[in-house]
Amino acid sequence: MVAATMAVGPGGKPKIELMRLLVVEDNEVIASAVRRGLKHAGYEVDIAADGDEGLELGLTAEYSVIILDLMLPGRDGLSVCEALRRQRVTTPVIMLTALDALDDRVRGLETGADDYLPKPFEFAELLARVRALLRRDKVHKLPRIQIADLEIDTTARVVRRAGREIPLTNREFTLLEALAANEGRVLTRQAIQERVWGDFESLSDTVRAYITLLRKKIDADHPDKLIRTVHGVGYVLRRPEGQP
Repeated sequence: MVAATMAVGPGGKPKIELMRLLVVEDNEVIASAVRRGLKHAGYEVDIAADGDEGLELGLTAEYSVIILDLMLPGRDGLSVCEALRRQRVTTPVIMLTALDALDDRVRGLETGADDYLPKPFEFAELLARVRALLRRDKVHKLPRIQIADLEIDTTARVVRRAGREIPLTNREFTLLEALAANEGRVLTRQAIQERVWGDFESLSDTVRAYITLLRKKIDADHPDKLIRTVHGVGYVLRRPEGQP
């Protein structure tokens, strides 16, 4: 199976473009194995051996997914991911890390990573996570969602409440978008894990941590709270009673 998109070539004729992925990994053995596996799966792959090169490529080239090691020469993976998000690069990022503590995983996600994968890992799992992110990125989205004084521009990935722009990490934005697109409907933790993380294995503690972070940014400074917990079930975004 070839992973590709259609583009228009010279003379208006369609041409096939393979999806291009970026792997930022300083371990040559791991980088080579990942590249070989991804190319076999039908992707084009660029390799960066340190954080500075990875950031430069991430800012100047178009990628469908970035696979980013945490521990790198020069800039580490957290710094690279933060810099990409500051420049509004929204390419999905999978963070590779030898650190498996919950705090370390959450730190990676807070910088704007979309997923994490502890080392050592099976290539089949990495490939499944890449495909899950690509599927999620293709889901049809409303260009704009407004709920009370909350505005979400899903194209520009800009969020405002009461006219004030609220900076969100990539993961926080995706979580808010999922809640807003299902306004008034309770999303279970399992549903959030599938829609936002792309799997059922993400810890419920991680979901809860992200809800807490999102509330601080969306609700903390406003008397009307939009994000609510349905105890024992999940979470819901609901406009205040009486508001259109």
